[in-house]
Amino acid sequence: MGETVASSIKMILNETFEGPGKEGSYYTDSRPNTGVFGTLDGITAEDASLSINGSTIAAHTDHIRYYLWVIRTMINGTDFEKDWNASWTISHVDEVEWAEIKVGLHKEYVTLLAEIDTIDLEQWLTNVNATIAHSAYHLGALRQMLKTLEAEK
Repeated sequence: MGETVASSIKMILNETFEGPGKEGSYYTDSRPNTGVFGTLDGITAEDASLSINGSTIAAHTDHIRYYLWVIRTMINGTDFEKDWNASWTISHVDEVEWAEIKVGLHKEYVTLLAEIDTIDLEQWLTNVNATIAHSAYHLGALRQMLKTLEAEK
């Protein structure tokens, strides 16, 4: 696997989390702030805590963070027990908790992005690609939840 695979993965991860670049979009809305971070900007803890179709924006956001952590932990060879349901129990956050979830997500994203250059991509390609697909799925869910919030206001 060469630099082009790592560059491609990082480009798609970047679009997923930071939004499309000036050159346009590969799969997200090409407008600014349509990645995960831009989508979450301006969402209050109160809005992040509202139940929309049985879940909250806070839960989706923490679930993305947790998934990134799981993949990074697997890649690093650290033993751990997965608890996929933990993030889904989040039903209410205050402003401090909401900020911590967003900071934690950003930290996991930046760390994974940096690790792409140091890992054996041939061994971990499926996991890294799954991270992109999983995060993109939740980005779509977050954007739909945001539309519901906007329609209710």
